[in-house]
Amino acid sequence: MCDTCGCNVTPGNRELAEGKQATQVLGNLLKVNDDQASHNRVHFNGHGVLSVNLMSSPGAGKTALLEATAELLGNDLRIGVIEGDLETENDADRIRACGVPVVQICTGTACHLDAHMVHDALHQIDLNRLDVLFVENVGNLVCPASFDLGQHRNVALLSTPEGDDKPAKYPVMFRSADLVLLTKRDLAPYMPEFDAAKAVNYVRQLGNAAPILELSAKSGEGLEGWASWLKRGVADLRENLAVPTAAGA
Repeated sequence: MCDTCGCNVTPGNRELAEGKQATQVLGNLLKVNDDQASHNRVHFNGHGVLSVNLMSSPGAGKTALLEATAELLGNDLRIGVIEGDLETENDADRIRACGVPVVQICTGTACHLDAHMVHDALHQIDLNRLDVLFVENVGNLVCPASFDLGQHRNVALLSTPEGDDKPAKYPVMFRSADLVLLTKRDLAPYMPEFDAAKAVNYVRQLGNAAPILELSAKSGEGLEGWASWLKRGVADLRENLAVPTAAGA
């Protein structure tokens, strides 16, 4: 999609595209993005911070999940957030109200975040004070899955009102997920047409064996499992970073 609509060129990498032919731009931007993403990952690893990329369609409940997560974790895990939207700081304001450090990225016309945007935002966050950094990507089921940000984990949200067939319709995002969250499950009694078993089956048909959790940020259902997944992710990351590896491995 990005190769045809032109949203490969974002505020974070625009200078790389100036004065170049379109074919050259499209051929180089993903590579340059991946190089920057690797640099971002070095930053996260150096501070022992687990970076989690939250992806979903607009309105699937990413911000509500972060609000509930901040309340649930308390002092167990110190979290920070990078918010991505085309405009406004509405979501960032909601996160700030939870006492969580947050940086808003307004992408303008770009329908995804890229590694350059995230790197710029990192200059405004003290990673020494964090255990987990969430990147709430722009609401979009297509492009965010194609851009490495330097994250350690991808989490894809599928909300009950969206329908259970989204993994089949948008396979790239759900195939790349390390965890799939079926959100807004408090609405299940009012939307019996959403079949959780079908949603799970669609994910499995993509060859993805990642955990799938049902939860509701509103009712609190399933949030303990989500918190346990995060805590285990932080522990695993720090354990792996403590193991000496050969140079370049």
